[in-house]
Amino acid sequence: MKKILFVILMVLPIGAFADHIDVIEVKLNEGCSMPTYVAIKDDFNAQWGAKNGYKSEVFMPIQSNNLISLYWVGRSDNAAAFGKAWDQWRDDLADPDSVASKLWARFLDCSTNVGRRSYDVY
Repeated sequence: MKKILFVILMVLPIGAFADHIDVIEVKLNEGCSMPTYVAIKDDFNAQWGAKNGYKSEVFMPIQSNNLISLYWVGRSDNAAAFGKAWDQWRDDLADPDSVASKLWARFLDCSTNVGRRSYDVY
């Protein structure tokens, strides 16, 4: 039975199981609180992320070599889905009245992005 399972796992395309994780290191601007940032993230998920295949969370370190930064962690089905969402976000920012532009203005008021990384998750 173990051999059969091993053979099945070896012939399945590994990429089919890969989620894409988008990690942005964030520092809150003076006057912005964690609850405010989380509220922006919640609005992002409801108003933009859900229809574009992107779901985010905010990680607050408890034990880390960096206890100042927060981490925006976004998840897409795969790198292609992330790319499609990124293209849509960038295109939406061209319209100052779009949901993305209004969310982006709130992000800029509340936070500064320090770095960004992406990962495939297997």
